[in-house]
Amino acid sequence: MSLLVVGLSHRSAPVSVLERAALATDAQVKLVQDTVAAEPAGEAAVLATCNRIELYADVDKFHAGVAELSTLLAQHSGVGLDELTPYLYVHYEDRAVHHLFSVACGLDSMVVGEGQILGQIKDSLALAQELHSAGRLMNDLFQQGLRVGKRAHSETGIDRAGQSVVTFGLEQLAAGTDVEAWAKGRKALVIGAGSMSSLAAATLARAGVAEIVVANRTYDRAERLAQILNDSDDTDVVARAVPMDSVPVELTRADVAVSCTGATGLVLTAEAVAAAVEGRTGEPVAQIEDDRPAQSSPKLPAAGLGADENCPLDLTAEQSGFSVMGEAAVAGMAAAELEQHAAWVDNGTVDIREAGRRTPEAEAELIGALAAAAARVGRIPELRRPEPVASFARPAPALFLLDLAMPRDIDAAAHRLAGVRLVDIESLAEASADAPMAADVDQVRRIVADEVAAFGAAQRAAHITPTVVALRTMAADVMAGEIARLDGRLPDLDERQRGEIRQAVNRVVDKLLHAPTVRVKQLAAEPGGAGYADALRTLFDLDPETVASVSRAVDSTDKKDRPE
Repeated sequence: MSLLVVGLSHRSAPVSVLERAALATDAQVKLVQDTVAAEPAGEAAVLATCNRIELYADVDKFHAGVAELSTLLAQHSGVGLDELTPYLYVHYEDRAVHHLFSVACGLDSMVVGEGQILGQIKDSLALAQELHSAGRLMNDLFQQGLRVGKRAHSETGIDRAGQSVVTFGLEQLAAGTDVEAWAKGRKALVIGAGSMSSLAAATLARAGVAEIVVANRTYDRAERLAQILNDSDDTDVVARAVPMDSVPVELTRADVAVSCTGATGLVLTAEAVAAAVEGRTGEPVAQIEDDRPAQSSPKLPAAGLGADENCPLDLTAEQSGFSVMGEAAVAGMAAAELEQHAAWVDNGTVDIREAGRRTPEAEAELIGALAAAAARVGRIPELRRPEPVASFARPAPALFLLDLAMPRDIDAAAHRLAGVRLVDIESLAEASADAPMAADVDQVRRIVADEVAAFGAAQRAAHITPTVVALRTMAADVMAGEIARLDGRLPDLDERQRGEIRQAVNRVVDKLLHAPTVRVKQLAAEPGGAGYADALRTLFDLDPETVASVSRAVDSTDKKDRPE
């Protein structure tokens, strides 16, 4: 069996696709269950956050595993496989380990260095353990990932490079102003009482807001969060809980609202936001032209299938849409290249320079139109660039909105309302692309590389342990049989003599097996050492069922020793 991860994140897919592919908790449970029920997978875990959906599995076949995991992701996310495939990335074996460790350290986060991902990885492992889909590999992988992430945060200054998505979002709302100066004395509304909403409430309290109102569908959870905020000695904030149906009224009182719920539909429509602003200002809310850049699909580097020099397999037969690193085979091609490629596929050739030329008929029609225009206006019209249109000056925001949910809680159309500043996952992704990275990131990358090598060596060494144990068991059985046969042939030996013979035979067996077993463990721990276990089983004609039973016993002992 081998480790495989198939997923998509803010680095590979536009927010619109991530939003549609977001998995509720029930969908995550069903996805894990269906994955372990599938033929290629023996273990599985899903890591689903606001900006990534990844399915990890222990598979016995690479190509079948990629196909199965991709199909399951499409089925449970509700996004068609053909549409989802170009945005999926695939990592295998050491690459998959490297990916999870990088994620755990915050290197792959929207805001580099943020530490919230560690809690999400822990939750992912807990769910897999609860569903009994995490065996030795998933437990070892995720627990080691948590340790690597903690090591990166404790041994380096990666925290200086990153911050929580909440803090980054508040900085975007403050638009260059010091967050504490911006937040001081404001009234905040927090919609939701989960981990992200709780973090947002605590961050707002530390920033100096005067009041925090917590709204949640389960009122008891909102009340509990409000009580925690009130009991804190670090802030002077006043907090209270309200039911969800009070949100429209509270929105008219709030200066800033943060929303992060698990709702599948909108929590705040543009109409509700407009009504809240109108309730605050007493004037109708104007709509302005959206000044945000149009969203485009991420441009991935071109990749040929099986071109990765570190790829452990020949993937030239890989199905269309995937490479070992997950880029689509034609990703990054220019339109002209795609046109030439399409013509070639259609058993023809095309010169893009010729393709760009007009036909004689089209040229004649254009000349005729120009002549008619010249006769009408007395000159040939010039090709001018359009005059720049003055942009509408946005008024100072009366209401600040931070949407941290995926799928979104707040209607994106609220951005076009005068007097509203909306920051959501999409705008955070755009802003974080230009965020500076700390020098400590290089040190974290070295830590990840070292830990990946150590994890791989440990896994390869563990893979051969059952074979070594089975070999020693076989040797002990042979020795016991020969001692019993000797007892029958030499019945006059006293107990001291028998003991000396047993010890002598035992020393011979130990000395003969010591060097080979130590060396085979060393060799198996090296890259490409997986075949030594098979060689050992073949050379000594070990019973496969004996090896399997030892492996099951080791797994059972590991599970008992593992902390819950």
